[in-house]
Amino acid sequence: MTRGVLLLLAAVGLAAPMQGQQTAQPGARTLTLAEAVAIARQNNPLLRQTANDLGGTAWGVRNAYAAFLPAVSVSGGIGYRGAGSQTFLTQEFIQQSSTIGSSYNVGLSLFLSGRTLMQPGLARAQHHAAEAALTGAEINLESGIRQQYLAVLQAEAQVDLAELQVTRNEEFLRLAQALFQVGQNTLLDVRQAEVAKGQSEVAFLQARQAVTVEKLRLFQILGIPAPEDPSMVTLPDTFPVVEPAWNLSALLAEADRDNPDLISLRAGASAAGAGERAAKSDWLPSLSFSAGWSGFTQQFNDVDPLLQNAQASASTSIQQCEFTNQFLVNPGGPQADCSVLGFTTADEQVLRDRNNVFPFDFTGQPFSASLTVSLPIFTQFSRPLRIAEASAFADDAREAVRARELMVRTDVSQAYYALEAAYEAIGIQENSRVAASEQLRLSTERYRVGSGTFFELLDAQLAAQRAEGDYISAIYAYHQAIATLENAVGRPLR
Repeated sequence: MTRGVLLLLAAVGLAAPMQGQQTAQPGARTLTLAEAVAIARQNNPLLRQTANDLGGTAWGVRNAYAAFLPAVSVSGGIGYRGAGSQTFLTQEFIQQSSTIGSSYNVGLSLFLSGRTLMQPGLARAQHHAAEAALTGAEINLESGIRQQYLAVLQAEAQVDLAELQVTRNEEFLRLAQALFQVGQNTLLDVRQAEVAKGQSEVAFLQARQAVTVEKLRLFQILGIPAPEDPSMVTLPDTFPVVEPAWNLSALLAEADRDNPDLISLRAGASAAGAGERAAKSDWLPSLSFSAGWSGFTQQFNDVDPLLQNAQASASTSIQQCEFTNQFLVNPGGPQADCSVLGFTTADEQVLRDRNNVFPFDFTGQPFSASLTVSLPIFTQFSRPLRIAEASAFADDAREAVRARELMVRTDVSQAYYALEAAYEAIGIQENSRVAASEQLRLSTERYRVGSGTFFELLDAQLAAQRAEGDYISAIYAYHQAIATLENAVGRPLR
């Protein structure tokens, strides 16, 4: 067994040595049915895939309720524009200095419609369906493990029977050789005994190989690598044979309530019904609301053109003021003080300060908001199409539930009657086994005293082997019938 497999088995609880067994082989491990189920719940790939679906549906429920809250978005940026000119129609616009700028925007938006109102119910139904699927997968996995566990035990019982047959054939060979030495039989009997012994040894090897194969399949279901030597893992659990005492009507009622596949389909049908209602809500009007706050900055990299323009504008204002005082004011009338219109050093500093705004000295824009109500009148029959598809899907889901209910009743009834027949078959096979064993004993004694032939002994041995094999098959057919009934009902029955 490799170090990696040993560590993995130790991690999942298989690395504890067997207790109370004085003849246990070094390195032997035990695996109970409860341990196998616990390991599979953590490691089975299909179960883990099903469990992963729950995360998405849980966030789907949160997202459905969050749709009633406004979405918030924040954006910002910086920009650069070089100096130059651009022409629009016959107008030329000249920018004497390059500029840098920044901006921000905070927005709120909310959209409500009939589908928004129906979405929480649909999301909850989908999440419930995912939970039901996971529960069903866990129950089905546990049932599959029980059946495979029984398959290993049955294969091991066949090994014991094959080993017993080897022991018998070795005794028959010694008996044939002893009788041949005293002249009571022929060499043909010895050769026949040798052939029978070889065939039983081959059957023993095949039975042991079958146990290995069944254990490998068990570890595959568990979802962990099998040890290099599967024979080092033993299955200690036993299952008693008791007369079935279950009531068919009660089992049918439990199956209708607890069958995992039926529960999953019903949850899926509920989700499909919610989807149908959501599709019909498209006939309702929709409402959209948006609001926003924004601001910007713009800073000239070269402020000299701005200063020149301001100085030129101030000079023009002074000239206009002087012209007014000289030619437009009545003689002796009050004249304006034109000196205050000049561009001073303080004005220059104010202009420079106002230009120094990048990147966070924003100029706010007016708050904006809008509210829109819409009701589509004609959508090229897209709404009736979606409703028809959703209704068909919901009807199919309900029919699938009804079909599964009928199948569950059939499966439970069939498994119940199969269990009763399997239990009765055990008693019949037990009588046959006892009779065949007695026949083999008598045939052996007859051959020992020389009143019977070796072919009679082989026939009795074959009949005993077949009866013992049929008895083992009957016992495990009983256990498999219980496992099948448990799978159909949806819970353990013992």
